[in-house]
Amino acid sequence: MSRVGKKIVELKGVTVTHKDNLLTVKGKMGELQKSFDPRLSIEINGEELQVKRPNDQKEIRALHGLTRALIQNMVTGVSDGYSKKLDIVGVGYRAELKGENLLMVLGYSHPIYFIPPKEIKIEVPTPTSIIVSGIDKELVGLVSAKIRSFRKPEPYKGKGIKYTDEIITRKAGKTAAG
Repeated sequence: MSRVGKKIVELKGVTVTHKDNLLTVKGKMGELQKSFDPRLSIEINGEELQVKRPNDQKEIRALHGLTRALIQNMVTGVSDGYSKKLDIVGVGYRAELKGENLLMVLGYSHPIYFIPPKEIKIEVPTPTSIIVSGIDKELVGLVSAKIRSFRKPEPYKGKGIKYTDEIITRKAGKTAAG
């Protein structure tokens, strides 16, 4: 059996409804809906949810663990939420909020204006740090990756946008021949 798939998802502080193959999870932070493969069965017993599979086919085994992990991410998202922190490194590089939108100056000839999806909240506590938060783990990761893609960190001086916990492997510059 899948080690991830056979774990039980605890539903503390959230309500889960399952109709056909659509799962709805509601919590204090909001509501998420996702449809899952109808070949897997989702059983809700009070404060616990378990995903069961009908057979041991390779595809079903793979979906088993994936489905359980996605449900756990939904439950965690509506109860606690997700956030990613990004740092901006470089002289003159900065970010600021214009209403709900993000304005970044990253060394190009023009500023970059980023409009986030309505489910995502962006904060700029300092001009060199950005916090992306929301209830959907996948969407938070996608938006963070998109912001990082505007100026990826380079390996010589480390200039660019990086995740706070990311380690940039530095390269040595050219040395003079003597």
